Amino acid sequence: SIPTIDHQQTIILSTYQYHQLIKHFIMSIDASELLDNAIADLEARLNLKPGEGIPKNLLVGGVAEAASNEGGAPANNKNKAGRANDNSNNSNNNNKKKQPPKQKQQPAGPNHDQPEICMLEFKVGKIVKVWVHPDADKLYCEEIDVGEDSPRQIASGLRPHFTEEQMLGQRLLVVSNLKAKNLVGFKSHGMVLCAAAPNSDCSGEKVEFVEPPEGAEIGEIITFEGLPKPEPFAPNQVEKKKVWLKAAEGMKTTDDCQAAWNGHVFMTTGGPCRTKTIATGVMR
Repeated sequence: SIPTIDHQQTIILSTYQYHQLIKHFIMSIDASELLDNAIADLEARLNLKPGEGIPKNLLVGGVAEAASNEGGAPANNKNKAGRANDNSNNSNNNNKKKQPPKQKQQPAGPNHDQPEICMLEFKVGKIVKVWVHPDADKLYCEEIDVGEDSPRQIASGLRPHFTEEQMLGQRLLVVSNLKAKNLVGFKSHGMVLCAAAPNSDCSGEKVEFVEPPEGAEIGEIITFEGLPKPEPFAPNQVEKKKVWLKAAEGMKTTDDCQAAWNGHVFMTTGGPCRTKTIATGVMR
């Protein structure tokens, strides 16, 4: 403590003497006392008991955080940094909002300028299962592999012309973009393509499959000699525009039994499609 002056003594100190007395007192304080005072102050800021060690979680960033809670300045700096980051994020978000929206590319519509036959889709297929329709005298029910995830179920009025044994395993062409139809309770997803011609004795007609060559793969889409690559319509468009009816008018086999539309031969990578014997026959 600062030494006091005995009130019983009548000592008059000048200002200079008083200052010298205070200076002497300060210089006499032990450095260890200053260190003890600093430690006590830090313990108070960190809410530590006297002599308690500093926890590990405070050794890296906790001291600064505690000091900021006590003094407030670091916290303000942190808040400023946070506001700066928020402003930066808002600026980035604003920039993103200002960018013009990307225009979605509209799918191309059907090509109405192509020949009607190119609006249809013919696929190479193979009958993998066949059975008699239980409620129709002339219908077969078939499962036909056309290279899709599962065989297509198709009904055909071929019972007067082929046995089940002749049907099973037959390679043929399937019109694959016709709208599905119920045929006596059986939903048919397409149509098999055949050619027909009158019998020589006029007793009826002869029917044969339009067959792809052996080199054509299951699922291959037919092209037409001398015509652009087909761009098949959707089934609803085929139905609405009566595409099948219009194209069927020009479909017949050639003199050498090749399948053709107005003279343009049905082609695969393995060669032309054809019937076994029917020439100049109507295809349906």
